[in-house]
Amino acid sequence: MRIITLTPAETLLAERALVALLRDAVDSGASIGFLPPLAEAEAVEYWRSVGAAVAEGSRVLFAARDPAGEVVGSAQLELARRANGRHRAEVAKVMVHRRARRQGVGRDLMLAAEAEARRLGRSTLVLDTRQGDPSEILYRSLGWEPAGQIPRYARSADGTLHTTAFYFKLLEA
Repeated sequence: MRIITLTPAETLLAERALVALLRDAVDSGASIGFLPPLAEAEAVEYWRSVGAAVAEGSRVLFAARDPAGEVVGSAQLELARRANGRHRAEVAKVMVHRRARRQGVGRDLMLAAEAEARRLGRSTLVLDTRQGDPSEILYRSLGWEPAGQIPRYARSADGTLHTTAFYFKLLEA
């Protein structure tokens, strides 16, 4: 598996694969801000907004490519831009295609995000995930610490409101 950082142009070139990845994640129940069925146009609009954020320097987009070069995962590092927060970043939208799960892709994406955060001088990282999801096991195994939960934070396709767990990690320089 190869983890790469996508430029805005590469994001556009990978748009079809990123749309397929997002739709797979949403269809498989991931709590990443969208509900199924996710329309193609909504997914395209989302990835174009990500490309714009990458271009303006507020976000870093990572893609995991399998040995055949197919995009099988992605993660984002959202960089705090205000003067009092330029030491912070949020890890967001960590997705792994169903066909590539349980192969270390999520771990590799997280490690790449942490390494880039260090390189950019970001020492405080945060993220959130649906409480009870397998992602919590991954985050804890990588040294992320729970910061708290908010009940009834995210809605699933059937209308159920789920608790969201917040995590942080303090990076050494």
